[in-house]
Amino acid sequence: MMSEKDREPALPTGREVTDAELAVLKMLWESDEATIRELTDALYPDGSASEYATVQKLLERLEGKGHVCHRARGRVNVYCARVDRDTLIGRQLRRTAERLCDGSLAPLLSHLVRDASFDETELRELRELVGRLERSGLAKERR
Repeated sequence: MMSEKDREPALPTGREVTDAELAVLKMLWESDEATIRELTDALYPDGSASEYATVQKLLERLEGKGHVCHRARGRVNVYCARVDRDTLIGRQLRRTAERLCDGSLAPLLSHLVRDASFDETELRELRELVGRLERSGLAKERR
């Protein structure tokens, strides 16, 4: 198993996660840890040596970005995610807000909420989130 230190969220690198890298991360989030062969078999069921090399390269890139780590298990490396889904979502939204909204999340979130259709459960979760933010003082007061 990976140590808690290995699973600490990595520092943001400023580099986006590609769709292919995200597919690998999703597999690691589901399985907790995996070898290159296990990931290749899951992502490319009829995969060949070239797909194995592709997954290996994606893992190298993700490790370079600080999103995954590995340890040796015998003669194979076992990989796990160092960043969880919520952390990655937060980072991606912050980067988008920086690029498009001068760092403000409000226009981005307003657009997402305005253009979405929510069921009752999702609306309740949003209301609860806003309530928690207000109670915890995390919502900034505008004067």
